[in-house]
Amino acid sequence: QVQLVESGGGLVQAGGSLRLSCAASLRTFGAYAMAWFRQAPGKEREFVAAISRSRTNTYYADSVKGRFTISRDNAKNTVYLGMNSLKPEDTAVYYCAAETAPYSITSYYSKRDYGYWGQGTQVTVSS
Repeated sequence: QVQLVESGGGLVQAGGSLRLSCAASLRTFGAYAMAWFRQAPGKEREFVAAISRSRTNTYYADSVKGRFTISRDNAKNTVYLGMNSLKPEDTAVYYCAAETAPYSITSYYSKRDYGYWGQGTQVTVSS
């Protein structure tokens, strides 16, 4: 059974930083594209960032570009999301996701291409 477990969320003041981690039980972690999504109260889950299998390519939502950094350590089966210059509008539950099957992804930005999800970690940014 595949499990994705996020950690690192919390309460931070505007302008602060957090680093989220996602540990995956995928047997061939390195074969999966990984992503972070977020969902604020009353809003749909939205794309935040994604990273290719080989770490060569990264993708970001315009709203976080230049402030957030996605990375992965294939030896540790872990993907990270570094978040700097946090804003109150970044407040949301952040979810880690893995593509449905190795090499199956067609759009890094679409949640429909991700078949495995974590339980989420809350990030709250106070003004």
